[in-house]
Amino acid sequence: MALETWLIYLLAATGLSLSPGPNGLLALTHGALYGRRMTLFTILGGCIGFVVVIALSMFGIGALLSASLAWLTVLKWVGGAYLVWLGIQVWRSPPIGIAAHTAAVPRAPGSLFRQGALAAISNPKVILFFAAFLPQFIDPTRSLLIQFVVLAGTFAVVEFSIELLVASLANRISKWLARVGRRFNQGCGAAFIAIGVVLPLRS
Repeated sequence: MALETWLIYLLAATGLSLSPGPNGLLALTHGALYGRRMTLFTILGGCIGFVVVIALSMFGIGALLSASLAWLTVLKWVGGAYLVWLGIQVWRSPPIGIAAHTAAVPRAPGSLFRQGALAAISNPKVILFFAAFLPQFIDPTRSLLIQFVVLAGTFAVVEFSIELLVASLANRISKWLARVGRRFNQGCGAAFIAIGVVLPLRS
């Protein structure tokens, strides 16, 4: 993968990790309830769930490409349209936050891990997103397996880092989102719209 393409992917992955979603809300909530150390299990579960979804998306796309490279162009334009639509939805979404809480009931690490993984795997929007997002960065002339390792590894590291930061600063971030969350969502939404418009135009 070209460095320029990877840097664009890194920027887009960061935008996705920052935008409102079930796993970000879980990291925020669990960070406030259980602390950063226990929330690591939630975050790890979510990252592994995302890697599974990326694998399913990429190798499904690879099967289409083996039939015809024309599918890549189709997927890029359909994916671009979906990213624009998603950007509009994120723009309109209310700010996320956590309600005031009392002392939390202790949770086993395995329970937190499963909740994080299921939040990633069972969300149909995540599957649709990666099916739309990944074709923009796949080079059909290079090894799909190596590209999977790069793309999935990059996303997992970005997601882990951002969710860990969110969990560590849960109470402060929640108060901040209550004040500026709508504008933050509008910024993320605008970024998705721009990605959806620009990426299909790249050769």
